[in-house]
Amino acid sequence: MNEESTDSPNGSTSASSRGWLERIGRALGSDPRSREDLVELLRGVSEQGLIEADTLAMLEGALEVDELQVRDVMIPRSHMVVIPDGTALDEVLPIIIESGHSRFPVVGEDRDQIKGILLAKDLLKLVSNGDDVTLSDLLRQAVIIPESKRLNVLLREFRISKNHMAIVVDEYGGVSGLITIEDVLEEIVGDIDDEHDAEAVQDIQRLDEGKYLVQALTAIDDFNEAFETDFSDNEYDTIGGLVVAEFGRLPEEGESVEIGGWNFAVTGADDRRLHAMEVSQA
Repeated sequence: MNEESTDSPNGSTSASSRGWLERIGRALGSDPRSREDLVELLRGVSEQGLIEADTLAMLEGALEVDELQVRDVMIPRSHMVVIPDGTALDEVLPIIIESGHSRFPVVGEDRDQIKGILLAKDLLKLVSNGDDVTLSDLLRQAVIIPESKRLNVLLREFRISKNHMAIVVDEYGGVSGLITIEDVLEEIVGDIDDEHDAEAVQDIQRLDEGKYLVQALTAIDDFNEAFETDFSDNEYDTIGGLVVAEFGRLPEEGESVEIGGWNFAVTGADDRRLHAMEVSQA
């Protein structure tokens, strides 16, 4: 869909869309008078075989995007893969390879100090040419948006600006997360898996009786639901963040800590982050 059909209030495409919906409504004996009516109408069309189930899912996703805000789908601060400013380029490459991402926020002393965005293709191009550059030479300006921005508005801005990532800030100006164009599109078409997604493991896996392997990025809400616990998510979004806070530092493999009657034994960690823990009742 081009910009004229999206932005023009009186464009021919809008009129055609209304006419199309009216014809469907007449065919089914009703006209949609609300969003709920429209969804039911589209489901009726799908049941009659006029549109495929996948098409119905995308249409419902597009309608939902019109109501969602950035805070509803953003990648939370604790999940962000960032690169500290001043990192040597030969140390950046392993981060790119391990994460599989193509864009990285570069930060100062903490994640609220966004210096810019590094595109992996910019770095790889210069490395392949043997150019002598520093990380700061490669940074692009970061796009900053509020949590309250609507997804449909953001998608339009992404298309116009050609930017594919934005840093999300809260009402006080602190970084609360990031969002990419892929995150928005997945709300419409469903999960977009790539080779790195295919390697992903379940957040919570049962091991021996009473023991579970839990990924550090498991949301606290999901952990609470699985284990019938009531850990607070006021300060931390993930169970890994809660465990690191309890240690007061980044723990090493083999270390363990007890929180709320549960034992968390670190099974996967490196010098940058906690990856996984074996969890059992204390």
